[in-house]
Amino acid sequence: MIADARTIAEEDAAVTIKPARELVAAANAAVEVLSVEEVDALRQRPDVQLVDVREPGEWAKGHIPGAVHVPRGLLEFKADPSLEAYWDSAIDPGKRLVTYCATGGRSALAAKTLKDMGYPRVGHLQGGFTAWSEAGKPVVRPEG
Repeated sequence: MIADARTIAEEDAAVTIKPARELVAAANAAVEVLSVEEVDALRQRPDVQLVDVREPGEWAKGHIPGAVHVPRGLLEFKADPSLEAYWDSAIDPGKRLVTYCATGGRSALAAKTLKDMGYPRVGHLQGGFTAWSEAGKPVVRPEG
């Protein structure tokens, strides 16, 4: 029996489910939220790495120049240097990492995860790739 949208009954004990929007809001409060203009100014600096956390099909349709692709579902593995078989050296703790997704939810969670893992300088693009594209910023598109 569902008491409301956030609570379910499980063997006579209520379990409260935290809505995704609350998780995203908490992530936004914990990491730097960057505007399109701020990311555009940062993206060519050698001490900054953009990390696209969208799914492969989204990446294939276009991405921000210079970004590396690390799908959200693999982030913890690709960001863990102790997992040599998975680690992506572009996810460098010495760099300022800026995550982005389509609209900003997944990238907020990704940035918070990187911060929780110990990465010291992380933020994410507010509005994501959608805001970037709508602002007319450069995009790498597939040929053909």
